[in-house]
Amino acid sequence: VQLVESGGGLVQAGGSLRLSCTASGRRTYNVGWFRQAPGKEREFVATINWNGQSAYYADSVKGRFSISVDNAQKTAHLQMSGLKPEDTAVYYCAASETLLAVVATPAITRYNHWGQGTQVTVSS
Repeated sequence: VQLVESGGGLVQAGGSLRLSCTASGRRTYNVGWFRQAPGKEREFVATINWNGQSAYYADSVKGRFSISVDNAQKTAHLQMSGLKPEDTAVYYCAASETLLAVVATPAITRYNHWGQGTQVTVSS
């Protein structure tokens, strides 16, 4: 499985960015976004299954970020609005080879495949 992210960049606080992740290879069931800021552990952001169901968000991004999928294109999107400086991080796309229960979707260890990451920088 290969995951290729795109769409990161530099944006001012309050602005928007849209990240994309295109998957290829074996079938996967859930696709998620995680992020890692300098000196911090990687943390869950949002997840969804490839049928477009069971979207789940971290409390820190709820109401500002929206995850969606285009199953035909095997592409997942993360629309980020109302960006804050604390959203600055490398954002990683991840996919699981099993269908995850919603409560399990934030767990990093449940994801078998990872993209290379894309930098998002929010200036104040």
